[in-house]
Amino acid sequence: MINSKKYSNLIKQEAKRLGFETCGISKAAFLEKEASNLEKWLKSGFHGQMAYMENHFDKRLDPRLLVEGAKSVISLSFNYFPKEIQSSDSYKIAKYAYGEDYHHIIKSKLKALTFFIQDTIGEVNGRAFVDSAPVLERAWAEKSGIGWRGKNSLLIQKNRGSFFFLAQLILDVDIEYDNPFKTNHCGTCTKCIDACPTNAILPSNTVDGSKCISYFTIELKNEIPTSVKEKFEDWMFGCDICQDVCPWNRFSKPHSEEKLNPHPDLLSITKNDWEEITEDVFKEVFKKSAVKRTKFTGLLRNINFIK
Repeated sequence: MINSKKYSNLIKQEAKRLGFETCGISKAAFLEKEASNLEKWLKSGFHGQMAYMENHFDKRLDPRLLVEGAKSVISLSFNYFPKEIQSSDSYKIAKYAYGEDYHHIIKSKLKALTFFIQDTIGEVNGRAFVDSAPVLERAWAEKSGIGWRGKNSLLIQKNRGSFFFLAQLILDVDIEYDNPFKTNHCGTCTKCIDACPTNAILPSNTVDGSKCISYFTIELKNEIPTSVKEKFEDWMFGCDICQDVCPWNRFSKPHSEEKLNPHPDLLSITKNDWEEITEDVFKEVFKKSAVKRTKFTGLLRNINFIK
């Protein structure tokens, strides 16, 4: 019988040492409440052309189908708020994509945390997830007590805002569980709803993904519909509008992860520079960036649509 409280504290200490800001633990079980919400969201077509969202429905709701004998879900947050942002005379990319691809940065930290857990507890099996598998990360983060979901569907933390990545470790060992985050601190505020230029944020704490600027500039592979012409407010990759207006993000502090710092040229590139960008420059500036996901042709499509 392991000392679950002792190991829970040790895991949280190690997570902090590795650079994670918060760490919470919940029991691996079926997400009953999320099942009907996900079904309604998919039936409403809010996933647009993101067909992969329809796959692995059961696995999204039950971590025990992802990891045999799963008993605990560890949820972690990692700050990405930058020290500096792009100039006002620039087409914009979401702040999370300023530096190197976060998947690689966080995956290596999760690997180190897993090794620590195995060295500390003994034989423990599990899997690490960083926005790359059928895991409802925000639901687990809320159940693990590290924040609440805002009206823009993003997880928010009282003293940190929402500019952070989420990650999970699903393990086959019992660890002391944290209480779910039950209080929503958005209150009557509707700033994110009011600010969204494409009306993607619905009053029912739901986001119509098929109307989100991030969807149009990253996920959508076809031509962007003319119905949203002149609504992108210069966003060419992703969008931070709903986060930038959120009052809780006044508490955001710059991250300390060197790999998340932008390429030296990124912050000074002007709109004119973007309009004349070559594939060589694209490959150099975004060599290790998540922006590569949209490819050079995709970024050009976005620039030509908003210029």
